Amino acid sequence: MTADKGQTITVGVTGASGAVFAQKTLALLEDDPRIGRVHLVVTETGQRLFAEELRITSGDLKKLPGRVLGRTPRKIEVLSNKDVGASIASGSYSVDAMIVIPCTVGALAAIACGTCDDLVARSADVMLKEGRKLILCVRDTPLNRIHLENMLRAQAAGAVIMPVMPSFYHSPKTIDDLVTQYVCRVLAQAGLPQEKMFRWTGSAASKKAES
Repeated sequence: MTADKGQTITVGVTGASGAVFAQKTLALLEDDPRIGRVHLVVTETGQRLFAEELRITSGDLKKLPGRVLGRTPRKIEVLSNKDVGASIASGSYSVDAMIVIPCTVGALAAIACGTCDDLVARSADVMLKEGRKLILCVRDTPLNRIHLENMLRAQAAGAVIMPVMPSFYHSPKTIDDLVTQYVCRVLAQAGLPQEKMFRWTGSAASKKAES
């Protein structure tokens, strides 16, 4: 794989329900001309998630991005979650933003408490200590006090807490409409606004009242 010049993004995928959100994120990043490289880290439960929800089995982990995208990726590099010595585990390696999507409450806890037992947690810890953008797309409900306190702890350390909450103000017609709008909002938080994102400009009633 050869990377073009551009931003470097890390995407972590954990085992919370919502594989389609990770799939859409990877597809948009792969097609974004501003992106040069995507480091993909998938936990063991994340691999199981792809298999159960999208019927995509990893087999050879290096082939996973192609199976997720349905085409050969140019920018996505898979890193083993066990490789805590990978490039993104060091603050000296430049990463513009990291997105954990979906993010289990277990991964949230590891990040909030600063444990670095795997590459997802370690690379997220690096983003926080270096003051870089980290977005945690937490996907669980209902939330207990431990989950909420971990969200507060991670947010206080610099993370953006962006639970997977699809919107409806853009009148979605399909599941893909819901997924795309949410992922576009996530990428906007990462400094990558998308043309596909619906932007609210006011309700028809308010516009009529102003005229």
